[in-house]
Amino acid sequence: MKQKIKTMLGFAKKAGKITSGEGITLENLKNSRVKLVILASDASNNTSKRIKDKASYRNIRVIEDLDRYEIGRAIGTEERVVVGITDKNFADSIKKIVGGEELGKDTNTQTS
Repeated sequence: MKQKIKTMLGFAKKAGKITSGEGITLENLKNSRVKLVILASDASNNTSKRIKDKASYRNIRVIEDLDRYEIGRAIGTEERVVVGITDKNFADSIKKIVGGEELGKDTNTQTS
């Protein structure tokens, strides 16, 4: 499963459909551009809380199956704590890999 997630992250990076790093990902979460967040399992408590709170408020799913080095290697950097997926199709593909919507919040659910 982890290898499939890393492969999808690599494809999303090549397609220009990710935000990389805490600051830019938080900014894109605020602007509702991120469809899915990949948070390192070894992220600090402060970073984890900040990302999860923003994502939860906007009903965006957070996946924590990879550590910072696995995320970094998947997108061609040394290490990365948080990555946002900005494309719905890539986000949906990764959600299917980790087990579907029942494990987290659905990005398609919108309240008016």
